[in-house]
Amino acid sequence: MTDHPPLESPLIAILAGEDSGDQLGADLIAALRQRYPQARFVGIGGARMQREGFESWYDIRELSLFGFSEVIRHLPRLLRLRKVLLARLLEERPAVVVGIDAPDFNLGVEQRLKQAGVLTVHYVSPSVWAWREQRAQKIGRSASRVLCLFPMEPAIYAKHGVDARFVGHPLADRFALVSDRVGARELLQLPQQAPVLAVLPGSRLSEVSRLGRAFIEAANRVAAAVPGLRVVIPAANPQVRARLEALLAGGPRDETTPLLLDGHAHEAMLAADVVLLASGTATLEAMLAKRPMVVGYRVAPLSYRIALALKMLKTDIYALPNILARACGLGDGLLVPELMQDDCTADKLAAATLALFKDSERRGAIVAAFEQLHQALRGGLEGHAGDRAAAAIAELIDAQRSDG
Repeated sequence: MTDHPPLESPLIAILAGEDSGDQLGADLIAALRQRYPQARFVGIGGARMQREGFESWYDIRELSLFGFSEVIRHLPRLLRLRKVLLARLLEERPAVVVGIDAPDFNLGVEQRLKQAGVLTVHYVSPSVWAWREQRAQKIGRSASRVLCLFPMEPAIYAKHGVDARFVGHPLADRFALVSDRVGARELLQLPQQAPVLAVLPGSRLSEVSRLGRAFIEAANRVAAAVPGLRVVIPAANPQVRARLEALLAGGPRDETTPLLLDGHAHEAMLAADVVLLASGTATLEAMLAKRPMVVGYRVAPLSYRIALALKMLKTDIYALPNILARACGLGDGLLVPELMQDDCTADKLAAATLALFKDSERRGAIVAAFEQLHQALRGGLEGHAGDRAAAAIAELIDAQRSDG
């Protein structure tokens, strides 16, 4: 049997995909270091993880892909990376390998490692409630334990005999239960009494290229109908900002001109009365900011056709606030409007957004529901999500050492 490092200084591998994975990984490393001060953390990660002492074998951007077509285009490179990474992990034999999100890459790596006797954890469950539920069995073959961010997920895994723990969503820890609109408007230098619309057409350049024009046209139509409306558009990075600037070129140059921000997505949401945004994690952030929203999205046509042909979708709703509301018993209808694929047009986005601006009673009901959902994501659990995730991982490490 391969010798393990001493219990107080385990080797812990983390494989993170996307910027959100970098934040989860950084929080996890900080929490695990409280339990194992001499631990060595290695794998795939970004700048936040590296600030916590992480040794990044590969940059996190290696796994920052989205959609079938992007994965297919980069498949040869990903297969080479997986082969080299697997060989190194099998040689190093970490106490545990934690795959954070990026299921298309991580689950295959985890399965090979688990078959070789390496302890594996998958942090952030793939959307088993939206895609084929039998995926839970495949995930169980890959991961010794699944760490879930949403309260409805462990029950799905339990039906397939998979060890899954609800650790809470880290964003629920970062947003106050009562949001500070005044402070956000002061920071962004927006008038306190003006109506404000935040527009977030995605954080990836590919998303903004697909959605940006329709979102900006919708915002212009809303601005024409709502006197004094201020529009704020946060850009996730310089490339996205350049694309947004190109889309805004030629528009009006007065107080109705959209305010383009470098980052500050959270503040833009907090400052807004209504948020128009792309489906994804940002909808969860807007929910936790307690802001009524309209959700739109279009995937690459090839990805959409493949999903339809393979009958991969098992849900008729897509936005996370709507999924959570249904799971938490807040009704079977749509809590917030969602306009997907062919419905994601400037006309329909503008109409749905205007309807929210004109209906204060509906906005109030949405905010009240969001408050309930925020509490559900905290789950009444002690500590922060990173601490709970670390405890669930440490339990596995210590049990394996005791057995060994």
